[in-house]
Amino acid sequence: MAITISSKNPRPARMGLALKRSAGKAALWWCGAACLAVGAITGGQILAQIEGDRGIAPLANSQDIQVNGITVDVTAKTGAEARIAGWKQAQKEAWKKLGGPDMPIESIDAMVSSVVIGREQIGPKRYIATVGVIFDKAKAGQYVGAGAGTGPRSAPLLLIPVLDSGGVRQVFEVRGPWQRAWAEFQASSSPVDYVRPTGSGGESLILTAGQASRRSRLWWRSVLGQFNASDVVMPVARLERQWPGGPIKATFTARHGPDNTFLGSFTMQAATEEELPRMLEQAVVRVDGMYRDALSSGALDPDPSINAGGVALDRAFAELREKLMPKGDVSPPAAAPQPATEQTESAAPVIAEAVSVQFASPDAASVDSALAAVRGVPGAQGAAAVSLAIGGTSVMRVMMVGGGERLAAALRAQGWKVSGGGSALRISR
Repeated sequence: MAITISSKNPRPARMGLALKRSAGKAALWWCGAACLAVGAITGGQILAQIEGDRGIAPLANSQDIQVNGITVDVTAKTGAEARIAGWKQAQKEAWKKLGGPDMPIESIDAMVSSVVIGREQIGPKRYIATVGVIFDKAKAGQYVGAGAGTGPRSAPLLLIPVLDSGGVRQVFEVRGPWQRAWAEFQASSSPVDYVRPTGSGGESLILTAGQASRRSRLWWRSVLGQFNASDVVMPVARLERQWPGGPIKATFTARHGPDNTFLGSFTMQAATEEELPRMLEQAVVRVDGMYRDALSSGALDPDPSINAGGVALDRAFAELREKLMPKGDVSPPAAAPQPATEQTESAAPVIAEAVSVQFASPDAASVDSALAAVRGVPGAQGAAAVSLAIGGTSVMRVMMVGGGERLAAALRAQGWKVSGGGSALRISR
């Protein structure tokens, strides 16, 4: 009995197979489209986190002493005479703010290098302005500023200005007014050595508001090593707006260290949005005063546990290695030196020394190669580039147990050419 199967009426089994194949192709197509969409969205999010104008470069720290925010209102016979009289009055008030001794205006004027005009209104017989006065450090430093005092200067402290506004905490994600106030702060007259990042590129991914809540010393040591800082300070500004364009109440808090230690706080208020920059400028000066007081009392000393994190990590790896090593058929002579080494290290610990290493860096790969070579040397701790010059000579800094001679010997064993000695080496291929 012959059975003829028409193409118009396919066998049910084959229909099911065709449907399965069609469904499988459709599922594969949709899966691929979903993966591409997820990849595009994820890649766009990662790119969006680092592109654009995110940071504000800090003002170059000059050796001059600057006082901002001096308001004058002077009348005279003409507008030009009122302007000159207003500048002299601003110089006198700025000198008084710095705590300088009583001196005639002619002597104060001789120490002024420039007057920075913020806003000014000149009338026929009246001058109203907000100005800043810059004093020459060479002339005025003996009377005021950091050079006049005998107090100590702080270690390099990484500055992370956190802004809390509208329920969102941010640092460098956008160009915020709090970061701008710190970028425009003239820190040369302060005994606190602020390390102010620009916030551009990958810095906006590392230095976030969540970084302040981290407690890991190893993580902090890695972050601080990238900026060549010894510790961290975190001034926090919390803004509360009563209504759009209305009064702004602000709470400022000074915090310090990897444990986010509270040092002090105060509140201020601005009547309008236009007064917000001036309020933040005054707040920066007050927060800097809190850090100065903490420095004088010893509360701003670097946390020793940050640098001790590497020792703790080496000790943890040694304990883990000892636990994982097989203890079956191990001969006593081979096992005996391990406790002796531990006793020797505990009895006479070796101090790590700072070594500066110069290396040629024609491209990014050469930088990675040099860093990997130094970090692979036993006893090398915290190797980080402190000066990058693509196409020239870069510099890295490393804490080396045994000093530069031991580091030089280990790099020669890896095939590097090493010149120099002591705490300054130069390596090349």
